Amino acid sequence: MNSNDHPRAPRRYRLGLPLWQVAALAALAMPRVFVHDLGVSVSGPVQALLVFVPPAIWVAVAVLRQISAPVVTLLSIGGLYGVGLAVVHNIYWSSVFESRPPELGGNLAGQLAPGTEELIFRIATGASSLLTGLVVGLITGLVASVILRKIRWRRPPHQA
Repeated sequence: MNSNDHPRAPRRYRLGLPLWQVAALAALAMPRVFVHDLGVSVSGPVQALLVFVPPAIWVAVAVLRQISAPVVTLLSIGGLYGVGLAVVHNIYWSSVFESRPPELGGNLAGQLAPGTEELIFRIATGASSLLTGLVVGLITGLVASVILRKIRWRRPPHQA
Protein backbone atom coordinates (compact mmCIF):
# COMPACT_ATOMS: atom_id res chain seq x y z
CA MET A 1 0.00 0.00 0.00
CA ASN A 2 1.35 3.39 -1.00
CA SER A 3 1.50 6.01 1.82
CA ASN A 4 -0.64 8.28 -0.36
CA ASP A 5 -3.31 5.58 -0.51
CA HIS A 6 -3.69 5.42 3.26
CA PRO A 7 -6.91 7.16 4.34
CA ARG A 8 -5.14 9.02 7.14
CA ALA A 9 -2.05 9.99 5.16
CA PRO A 10 -1.60 13.77 4.92
CA ARG A 11 -2.53 15.10 1.54
CA ARG A 12 0.36 16.34 -0.60
CA TYR A 13 -0.02 19.60 -2.50
CA ARG A 14 2.28 20.74 -5.27
CA LEU A 15 2.68 24.11 -3.59
CA GLY A 16 2.87 22.67 -0.09
CA LEU A 17 -0.56 24.13 0.73
CA PRO A 18 -4.03 23.91 -0.78
CA LEU A 19 -4.63 26.59 -3.41
CA TRP A 20 -7.23 28.32 -1.24
CA GLN A 21 -4.61 28.77 1.52
CA VAL A 22 -2.10 30.14 -0.98
CA ALA A 23 -4.75 32.67 -2.09
CA ALA A 24 -5.72 33.50 1.51
CA LEU A 25 -2.10 34.17 2.47
CA ALA A 26 -1.62 36.40 -0.58
CA ALA A 27 -4.82 38.26 0.35
CA LEU A 28 -3.39 39.09 3.78
CA ALA A 29 -1.06 41.59 2.12
CA MET A 30 -3.80 43.31 0.09
CA PRO A 31 -5.14 45.78 2.72
CA ARG A 32 -1.94 47.82 2.44
CA VAL A 33 -2.47 48.12 -1.31
CA PHE A 34 -6.01 49.46 -0.87
CA VAL A 35 -4.90 51.88 1.87
CA HIS A 36 -2.12 53.17 -0.36
CA ASP A 37 -4.16 53.49 -3.56
CA LEU A 38 -7.11 55.12 -1.81
CA GLY A 39 -4.76 57.66 -0.25
CA VAL A 40 -5.77 56.77 3.30
CA SER A 41 -3.32 58.18 5.80
CA VAL A 42 -2.30 55.72 8.51
CA SER A 43 0.16 56.16 11.36
CA GLY A 44 3.67 54.74 11.18
CA PRO A 45 2.98 51.74 13.45
CA VAL A 46 -0.16 50.79 11.50
CA GLN A 47 1.73 51.15 8.22
CA ALA A 48 4.50 48.93 9.59
CA LEU A 49 1.93 46.30 10.59
CA LEU A 50 0.38 46.39 7.12
CA VAL A 51 3.81 46.00 5.49
CA PHE A 52 5.56 43.45 7.71
CA VAL A 53 2.91 41.26 9.35
CA PRO A 54 1.59 39.49 6.22
CA PRO A 55 5.04 38.30 5.04
CA ALA A 56 5.87 37.29 8.63
CA ILE A 57 2.70 35.18 8.66
CA TRP A 58 3.74 33.61 5.34
CA VAL A 59 7.06 32.59 6.90
CA ALA A 60 5.37 31.34 10.09
CA VAL A 61 2.95 29.16 8.10
CA ALA A 62 5.78 27.70 6.02
CA VAL A 63 7.80 26.91 9.15
CA LEU A 64 4.92 25.61 11.28
CA ARG A 65 3.62 23.43 8.44
CA GLN A 66 7.22 22.38 7.70
CA ILE A 67 6.68 22.87 4.00
CA SER A 68 9.31 20.91 2.10
CA ALA A 69 9.93 23.59 -0.56
CA PRO A 70 9.16 26.92 1.14
CA VAL A 71 10.76 29.02 -1.61
CA VAL A 72 8.38 27.55 -4.20
CA THR A 73 5.37 27.96 -1.90
CA LEU A 74 6.14 31.52 -0.85
CA LEU A 75 7.18 32.52 -4.36
CA SER A 76 3.72 31.36 -5.47
CA ILE A 77 2.05 33.33 -2.69
CA GLY A 78 4.14 36.38 -3.59
CA GLY A 79 3.33 35.98 -7.28
CA LEU A 80 -0.38 35.85 -6.53
CA TYR A 81 0.02 38.90 -4.29
CA GLY A 82 1.80 40.66 -7.18
CA VAL A 83 -1.10 39.90 -9.52
CA GLY A 84 -3.50 41.33 -6.93
CA LEU A 85 -1.29 44.37 -6.56
CA ALA A 86 -1.34 44.94 -10.33
CA VAL A 87 -5.13 44.53 -10.52
CA VAL A 88 -5.78 46.95 -7.64
CA HIS A 89 -3.34 49.54 -9.01
CA ASN A 90 -5.07 49.41 -12.39
CA ILE A 91 -8.56 49.56 -10.89
CA TYR A 92 -7.71 52.69 -8.89
CA TRP A 93 -5.56 54.22 -11.64
CA SER A 94 -8.02 57.04 -12.41
CA SER A 95 -8.52 58.04 -8.79
CA VAL A 96 -4.79 57.96 -8.02
CA PHE A 97 -3.86 60.04 -11.08
CA GLU A 98 -7.09 62.05 -11.49
CA SER A 99 -5.39 65.43 -11.38
CA ARG A 100 -2.38 64.56 -13.51
CA PRO A 101 -1.64 61.20 -15.12
CA PRO A 102 2.00 60.17 -15.52
CA GLU A 103 3.71 61.27 -18.73
CA LEU A 104 6.79 60.15 -20.57
CA GLY A 105 9.64 62.62 -20.29
CA GLY A 106 12.87 63.43 -22.06
CA ASN A 107 13.00 62.70 -25.78
CA LEU A 108 9.69 60.81 -25.59
CA ALA A 109 7.71 63.70 -24.06
CA GLY A 110 4.69 64.43 -26.24
CA GLN A 111 5.71 61.91 -28.89
CA LEU A 112 2.94 59.37 -28.19
CA ALA A 113 -0.82 59.68 -27.93
CA PRO A 114 -2.02 60.02 -24.30
CA GLY A 115 -3.79 56.64 -24.52
CA THR A 116 -0.59 54.97 -25.67
CA GLU A 117 1.37 56.59 -22.85
CA GLU A 118 -1.22 55.40 -20.33
CA LEU A 119 -1.06 51.86 -21.72
CA ILE A 120 2.73 51.86 -21.42
CA PHE A 121 2.53 53.04 -17.82
CA ARG A 122 -0.19 50.51 -16.94
CA ILE A 123 1.86 47.65 -18.40
CA ALA A 124 4.93 48.88 -16.51
CA THR A 125 2.87 49.11 -13.33
CA GLY A 126 1.62 45.56 -13.81
CA ALA A 127 5.13 44.23 -14.42
CA SER A 128 6.49 46.15 -11.45
CA SER A 129 3.69 44.87 -9.22
CA LEU A 130 4.30 41.28 -10.23
CA LEU A 131 8.03 41.69 -9.69
CA THR A 132 7.41 43.22 -6.26
CA GLY A 133 5.25 40.26 -5.23
CA LEU A 134 7.78 37.75 -6.54
CA VAL A 135 10.65 39.46 -4.70
CA VAL A 136 8.68 39.49 -1.43
CA GLY A 137 7.83 35.82 -1.99
CA LEU A 138 11.46 34.95 -2.75
CA ILE A 139 12.81 36.76 0.30
CA THR A 140 10.24 35.22 2.63
CA GLY A 141 10.84 31.80 1.07
CA LEU A 142 14.57 32.09 1.67
CA VAL A 143 13.98 33.19 5.27
CA ALA A 144 11.63 30.23 5.85
CA SER A 145 14.19 27.87 4.28
CA VAL A 146 16.94 29.08 6.61
CA ILE A 147 14.68 28.72 9.66
CA LEU A 148 13.56 25.24 8.61
CA ARG A 149 17.17 24.14 8.04
CA LYS A 150 18.18 25.37 11.49
CA ILE A 151 15.22 23.58 13.06
CA ARG A 152 16.01 20.32 11.24
CA TRP A 153 19.70 20.64 12.06
CA ARG A 154 19.01 20.98 15.80
CA ARG A 155 16.57 18.10 15.90
CA PRO A 156 18.10 14.93 17.38
CA PRO A 157 18.25 11.92 15.06
CA HIS A 158 15.20 9.69 15.10
CA GLN A 159 15.61 6.71 17.38
CA ALA A 160 14.14 3.35 16.37
